[in-house]
Amino acid sequence: MSTNKNLAITNAWICQISGQKIIPVFGDILISDGRISYITKRDFKKFLSQPIQNSEESINANGRVITLPMINFHDHFYSRLAKGLPIKGSMENFKLILQNLWWKLDLALDAEMIRASAQMAALESIRNGVTYIFDHHSSPNSANGSLKIISDVLSEFNLRGVLCFETTDRNGNQLSENGIAENLEYFRNSTSEDLKAIFGLHASFTLNDNTLSKVSELLKDLDLGIHIHLCEDKIDREESFAKYKNLPVDRLIKFGLLNDKSILAHGIHLTDEDYASIANKGSAIVYNLDSNFNNAVGLPELLRAPVKIPTLTGTDGMNSNPARTFKQLFLLARHQGMTFDESFNWIKKIYFDQLNFVQKYFPDYSLLNIKDRADLIIWDYIPPIPFMEENFWGHFIYGILDRPIHSVIQNGNVLMNNFKISFNESEYQKNIVAQGNRLYNKMLEINSD
Repeated sequence: MSTNKNLAITNAWICQISGQKIIPVFGDILISDGRISYITKRDFKKFLSQPIQNSEESINANGRVITLPMINFHDHFYSRLAKGLPIKGSMENFKLILQNLWWKLDLALDAEMIRASAQMAALESIRNGVTYIFDHHSSPNSANGSLKIISDVLSEFNLRGVLCFETTDRNGNQLSENGIAENLEYFRNSTSEDLKAIFGLHASFTLNDNTLSKVSELLKDLDLGIHIHLCEDKIDREESFAKYKNLPVDRLIKFGLLNDKSILAHGIHLTDEDYASIANKGSAIVYNLDSNFNNAVGLPELLRAPVKIPTLTGTDGMNSNPARTFKQLFLLARHQGMTFDESFNWIKKIYFDQLNFVQKYFPDYSLLNIKDRADLIIWDYIPPIPFMEENFWGHFIYGILDRPIHSVIQNGNVLMNNFKISFNESEYQKNIVAQGNRLYNKMLEINSD
């Protein structure tokens, strides 16, 4: 990784945040000791006619767009090695997908596989301009120390994360207790300015009342939110009611588990009463459309969700590119009947909901203003028409989000420059492939039993 005490980024469209507005300014950024120390405005037309040559201590954006880094509010690092794995058994519905792939895979993971999965996720995230990640981890047979492994990898790549372990009762009482213990161990001993904690729960239908009661008692004194899958599939409602005579949202409220730092992943099969309860507690819903399509579980009905509920974007471990989710949410809004104006306002709401929510964990999250942390990404996008506050969202949806990331700066450190990762990618790749092969062979053994 390239570390610079002083770094200049020249000839860039800098998308600064001011209130609920994004105001593009063309010019140069000077970074000193990890912060934006100065912004010099320049004339874009003059730049086009008289390009300025750069020194070695600078990155020439050449008219490209700078924004805040992307945030992935629901990732699963542990899924990263699951490409082309041998699968035995039906995958015809959501529960079978869980039973025949994910619940076998997570039991197979060990410390070295967890590390390799996190390394792969970190490299992919940087390439997609993602430097803030809310990860939801599961490795029931290797719970102890698993979050420390992931946090060490994030630190190695200079990324920031909010981590948790997926507590579940599906594997018996002892592994459930191990999951609770790992959440607490990480929170108490491994969190820092760059690494935060949230309490991980799988989903209502795999958590009994006794476990939810234990977690509730623990969280009373810890000021933690929960990170849980909520009504991703109808099974969450059906089995929760059959087993516990209560529906998922009602169970979470009964045990006092919803607050304004909580993340509810998916939120597809919700009633109007569920939405009202979530809005009242201030919890956020994070959408992950690639995963929903892949698992054929349905799609959220966007018009039914109250505006008051914070809306976030994630990937559910399908990839490291929440920009895809942004674009898909805009298109889904159009498909479900929103006008263009309503759809743009919907995306604008999500963008600022994300800023407000991430600041609950990282109050110093940059707004690209002077004295802010120097966290930013350069998109490989040069606006072909005038670029201004009034048409930012049109550029964002139809231009910026469809382009790759040119460079990534985190806390003044260059993580990627001109598409080149600032780490020894080949060394990491050797380990990723080695551990991927181990997992492949282990899954062959599991499926032959």
